[in-house]
Amino acid sequence: MRFLADENFNGKVLSGLQKALPDLDIVRAQDTDMAGSPDPVLLEWAAQEERIILTHDVQTLAGYANYRVRAGLKMPGIIEVKMSKSIGTIKDELVLMIAASSPEEFESQVKYIPIR
Repeated sequence: MRFLADENFNGKVLSGLQKALPDLDIVRAQDTDMAGSPDPVLLEWAAQEERIILTHDVQTLAGYANYRVRAGLKMPGIIEVKMSKSIGTIKDELVLMIAASSPEEFESQVKYIPIR
């Protein structure tokens, strides 16, 4: 699976995730040409690159993702992470979700951490 960490994604969670899953293919938005891009542009890039987005954006990104799905556009998926628990707990839930899933299970979906 391939992932894109949104610019606002917690660096400590990302670091813990990378330590737990060292072979995980993940890039940070700020390390790409997409740094500072609006959500619709970021979603298009993620779709082209087949990258599932990790984000803390609970306000707007999911709405744009749902629009893409309704419009019949590719949307590889979003994992929306709400920082309501400890960094370790959040990291553990992400590891479990990623390890127990396939890319197809994220396609056109918005998943949530903590798991609801």
